[in-house]
Amino acid sequence: MAIVSIENVKITGLAACVPQFEYNNNDYDLIPPAERTLLINTIGVEKRRMAGSKITASDMCQKAAEKLFSDMNINPAEIDLVIFVSQSRDYILPCTAIVLQHKMGIPITSLAFDVPLGCSGYVYGLYIMGSMIEKGQLKKGLLLVGDISTMSTSYLDPSTFPLFGDSGTATILEYSPNAEPVYFNLQSDGAGWEAISIPEGGTRNFPKEDSFILKEIMPGIKRNRFQLHLSGIDVFNFSLREVAPNIKVLLADISKEANDFDFYLFHQANKLMNETIRKKLKLAPEKVPYTLQKYGNTSCASIPLTMVSEIRNELQEKNLSLILSGFGVGLSWGSVAIKTDKIVCPEVIEYPNLGDKTPIFKITDK
Repeated sequence: MAIVSIENVKITGLAACVPQFEYNNNDYDLIPPAERTLLINTIGVEKRRMAGSKITASDMCQKAAEKLFSDMNINPAEIDLVIFVSQSRDYILPCTAIVLQHKMGIPITSLAFDVPLGCSGYVYGLYIMGSMIEKGQLKKGLLLVGDISTMSTSYLDPSTFPLFGDSGTATILEYSPNAEPVYFNLQSDGAGWEAISIPEGGTRNFPKEDSFILKEIMPGIKRNRFQLHLSGIDVFNFSLREVAPNIKVLLADISKEANDFDFYLFHQANKLMNETIRKKLKLAPEKVPYTLQKYGNTSCASIPLTMVSEIRNELQEKNLSLILSGFGVGLSWGSVAIKTDKIVCPEVIEYPNLGDKTPIFKITDK
């Protein structure tokens, strides 16, 4: 178990941004009405926000960051470190974090780099940035976490299309002597890499002419080789096998009980799966907020988006003890025990459509 801790670091600001365009799964005509209702009730996703072809994950992260700069009276020159956690980078190269550094006026004396993680990305991002700040040589970091997962799903694939939404978030981490320690339990298992994957597009399987041709994978499911493959049963079994034990080991290591924490923020993957994990941990429903019903699975952004959407008032007004747990693509998973101290947390921001009301799926699949 990779149980590690950092000191002298605290979150001082958190913001989230979603696209303006909303898609309702009740309108998904590839599934009969009765099955739509069952799917919505089981996975928990009724509505989601989908980016148009002109909106990137970095755009939404930048908008969230600039809102924090304004509300917290932060000069971009104060930022020493920029990390962009995403599987939806702007370009194959260069790093999107470096492009964002320039666009936001952050000085060239800062560090900037990308981390290509998905569902566990916020937890890992907190550790990476926190461990770089804790000695005090870097004072203030900007953690940008977001994905446009909808660009990778096929409208003609009911196993993936109804699940995902898009979002970008920004978190300010600062060096703070004597801040409460932050504890992590981080894990990964590459043996399960195929469970959530895009088969082609990288250097292992370089794009070919037929990479973008829709093919029938099985009756009722069509996608191309550049779109998301998701083995639902493998992901479900992995999550039920690993997530609760990961959190329990973390709690035991820091000598805490489950009820010592105010909220548990899980990656918003699937209602049935997350509820099973909640019950394994014997947590009261009010301790486990959800945004699945209105935002869907927003990949690495799901934990910070849920914090902003569901416990914003508590984050601003109280000192909270939280467990954050991300799990999924990689396979990669991890949990963190963290305390917050009245952080700046504006309401969820909407990114305008910029005159483009065409979701990506309408371009690629129809």
